[in-house]
Amino acid sequence: MTSVMNASRSPHGISTSSDEAICLAGVNAFYGESHILHGVDLRVKRGELVTLLGRNGAGRSTTLKTIMNMVGSRSGSIVINGQETLGMKPHHIPRLGVGYCPEERGIFASLDVEENLLLPPTVRSGGMSLDDIYGMFPNLYERRRSQGTRLSGGEQQMLAMARILRTGADILLLDEITEGLAPVINQALAEVLVTLKSRGMTIVLVEQNFRFAAPLADRHFVMEHGRIIDTIEATDLDARRDDLNALLGV
Repeated sequence: MTSVMNASRSPHGISTSSDEAICLAGVNAFYGESHILHGVDLRVKRGELVTLLGRNGAGRSTTLKTIMNMVGSRSGSIVINGQETLGMKPHHIPRLGVGYCPEERGIFASLDVEENLLLPPTVRSGGMSLDDIYGMFPNLYERRRSQGTRLSGGEQQMLAMARILRTGADILLLDEITEGLAPVINQALAEVLVTLKSRGMTIVLVEQNFRFAAPLADRHFVMEHGRIIDTIEATDLDARRDDLNALLGV
């Protein structure tokens, strides 16, 4: 009875649950004439950390951009925090609590760390204070007067994530945050993700470095040719390791 009472339907007739932060149903995405996503179904519960795994070109990054309405066109149903967003303009989606960290990071190189942190608008309540940010990213406190051009790749990645946390987001879409970074920086980022998850944040992680992602995630979604072809629970990971290696071409 409770599950029925807590369920609702999107305008497209898709049943969604109140404990789901993100629900994609039959989602297609296009760049011009190119059809990139083919009927993606994806459900992420509040407070979960999930990964999107797959080979290059599988559609993982496009899935994040599609959630943010940063593709040419899209169809299907995309429900975020209980609200259908398919017809929503891109700049309205962060108001639902979604923070997107692209692979390019997008920090302002001419500004120092603290100026970068003060720049994003607070789009909803609950954003982290500067003190919270500096407590979570002590490297940024040490470099708070350094310009973006003087930061290491790892420090730039920390700054890109920290700016999102300032906005009040409780859903984080993170694209290849460890690419090109040293293992010690990856370990620091892993600790940040564990902390954020413990605070109830929902995290969708596109990650090529499976060694980094494996111990963090509750579930792994495997993509191929713009579709999700398998879902592997963390509890099944050891038993499915050979299957996953075959799917990923490891």
